[in-house]
Amino acid sequence: PTASSKPPQMQNPNGTILQLYHSGRLSAALHAFQSLPSSPAPAPLSAATYAALVAACSRLRSLCQGRLVHHHLIASPDAGLAGNTVLNNHLITMYGRCAAPDSARLVFDEMPAKNPVSWASVIAAHAQNRRSTDALVLFSSMLRAGTAPDQFVLGSAVRACAELGDVVVGRQVHAQSMKSDTGSDLIVQNALVTMYSKSGFVGDGFSLFTRMREKDLISWGSIIAGFAQQGCEMEALQIFREMIAEGLHHPNQFHLGSVFRACGVLDSLEYGEQIHSLSVKYRLDCNSYAGCSLSDMYARCKKLESARKVFYGIDAPDLVSWNSIINACSVEGLLSEAMVLFSDMRDSGLRPDGITVRGLLCACAGCDALQPGRLIHSYLFKVGLDGDVSVCNSLLSMYARCMDFSSAMDVFHETRDRDVVTWNSILTACVLHQHLEVVFELFNLLQRSVPSLDGISLNNVLSASAELGYLEMVKQVHAYTFKVGLVNDTMLSNGLIDTYAKCGSLDDAAKHFEMMGTNCDVFSWSSLIVGYAQSGYARKALDLFARMRNLGIKPNHVTFVGVLTACSRVGFVDEGCYYYSIMEPEHGILPTREHCSCVIDLLARAGRLTEAAKFVDQMPFEPDIVMWKTLLAASKTHNDVEMGKRAAEGVLNIDPSHSAAYVLLCNIYAASGDWNEFARLKKAMRSSGVKKSPGKSWVKLKGELKVFIVEDRSHPESEEIYTMLDIVGMEMIKAGYVPKLPCQYTSFDHTNSDLSDEDMSMEYG
Repeated sequence: PTASSKPPQMQNPNGTILQLYHSGRLSAALHAFQSLPSSPAPAPLSAATYAALVAACSRLRSLCQGRLVHHHLIASPDAGLAGNTVLNNHLITMYGRCAAPDSARLVFDEMPAKNPVSWASVIAAHAQNRRSTDALVLFSSMLRAGTAPDQFVLGSAVRACAELGDVVVGRQVHAQSMKSDTGSDLIVQNALVTMYSKSGFVGDGFSLFTRMREKDLISWGSIIAGFAQQGCEMEALQIFREMIAEGLHHPNQFHLGSVFRACGVLDSLEYGEQIHSLSVKYRLDCNSYAGCSLSDMYARCKKLESARKVFYGIDAPDLVSWNSIINACSVEGLLSEAMVLFSDMRDSGLRPDGITVRGLLCACAGCDALQPGRLIHSYLFKVGLDGDVSVCNSLLSMYARCMDFSSAMDVFHETRDRDVVTWNSILTACVLHQHLEVVFELFNLLQRSVPSLDGISLNNVLSASAELGYLEMVKQVHAYTFKVGLVNDTMLSNGLIDTYAKCGSLDDAAKHFEMMGTNCDVFSWSSLIVGYAQSGYARKALDLFARMRNLGIKPNHVTFVGVLTACSRVGFVDEGCYYYSIMEPEHGILPTREHCSCVIDLLARAGRLTEAAKFVDQMPFEPDIVMWKTLLAASKTHNDVEMGKRAAEGVLNIDPSHSAAYVLLCNIYAASGDWNEFARLKKAMRSSGVKKSPGKSWVKLKGELKVFIVEDRSHPESEEIYTMLDIVGMEMIKAGYVPKLPCQYTSFDHTNSDLSDEDMSMEYG
């Protein structure tokens, strides 16, 4: 600008600044202040002008300009202004609203004279900036100084207690308010309702709410939000209905946000749609807060198209709104759509946060999602979110779900400040990918890294122990639960029962079950019933089931798997069929593939192969490979060639390279003397490249994994192993066991056949 365009010197700066402030032109008032000459001495301003300038900075949340005004005030030629109580109170308020509580405290401490407003301002400055402990210390100092708190001080103190979740001190402040004339003030009572509700004492909050003579929107909003946040969604909706019926207050976006969330949790689509209509009436459906909650409600109710429509109708979607719709798509497995929304969000100028990325990573599952998952990983490095431990945990789980265990381990090793979720995620990944030895290595490291483990960590270790039959480790975990006070954790106790049973230690499983007493739930009963059934103690399993029913405990689908397995093991065919028939009509449990597989096994073991085949044909779903293998094995046992052919065909249709199906069918042909079919099938095996996998078993002994493979002589102690095997075999024969001999081939002339010596000895394999 030219010299002629410069604004003229202000003749009356006090009048100019005050006029601009009172006309609402706050930025212009501050600009006029900054244009004042600073030399040779600051222009003299009045107390009213300083008060207006500080208030303008407070309303604009301009800390930088607030400090300039403060410094100008200190340098003022009027020495009395720096100690002016009213001005200092304004400064404290300004620093509090500008998120500078330390500066507010400094002003307060240097004040030569303090009044109740000074105390109220400095306590509020700390309370509203999450310095709740400091706010309560100041409140205590105020009481000791003999200054009576007003409604603003009490409201700030109560809000500090709510932030800390300190109900004990909150009740003391409540008692203090009852002594004063301000205890019935709406500000105090609203703060108390919020404090009780946030701290888990929503009943106390509601009791206070019902006694309030006067209620405003904040009163209703506080109790509705309290009920919704504490899992009392029906009560939240009832209170909201009462507010609407009263007709004195129109709901705002915060009321609607609470009730939409309540509808989403309850899966109450009909009521949610009614409130949606109400939000349209009050023109709040396009509000970012209410609209975000509404979109989330539709997503929870599986109405994703409605959720999208609401989202795109929001005037200016904020980060929370974008995160909500991205997460909704991720939950439904719509990774491509979630990625498109992620791109649109960035194009809108918003910067994604950890919640955004975690939502995207949750949608990545399976090998097909690995590449998008890696792209998200690259983005994390670009924006610096790779240091967020919660994001790293989601990233680790994503790689595990996408079957890239190596990358999951890399993320684990690169994660700084690991928390218990990090450890649980990598332990779960190891179990999922069958790296069971790594579970125990990490478990030992974990015990040295964190003060105490949680039930999820220990359940992962139990899962690995069950897979390997590592009983010693199970007992270590059991002892650890006593050490860290997790002995009453029902989920962990159920895991112990299940793992003891899988490791063959049924006495320990039963002992732990009895020790649980009244803490036993349906999973506890089911675990022991299945354990007994799978270990051959069918009578104990059925007796336990009868005891469970007598106590009125409703069985679940796992319970019936155990019961049907038990019936199958002891040949209780009619009882097993009866239990299967009552599952749905009496207990509301729809039969699953597992249950059907148990019934097929039950009938097949008893030699009722025709009934088993009929059951397969009448099932509500296609038979799987386990069912066909069950029929195939029974066909061999009962020498049913036709059923064996059908079962083998069923297995091979699902898995053409399944060697066991070929072997069993070959044995059926051999047992029936059909050597031509035997030879044809063997030839088909060779031409298809099918090879019989050798049997393998393992055991964990003194911390070392011992693996045994059929006819394997590479083990360093193979001589001792086979010597012991011969001894055990001789003892079995002495005890009356008659081994199944290979088929007699004396009547078969194989001089011109395609059979090799290996083929002829197949029964020994």
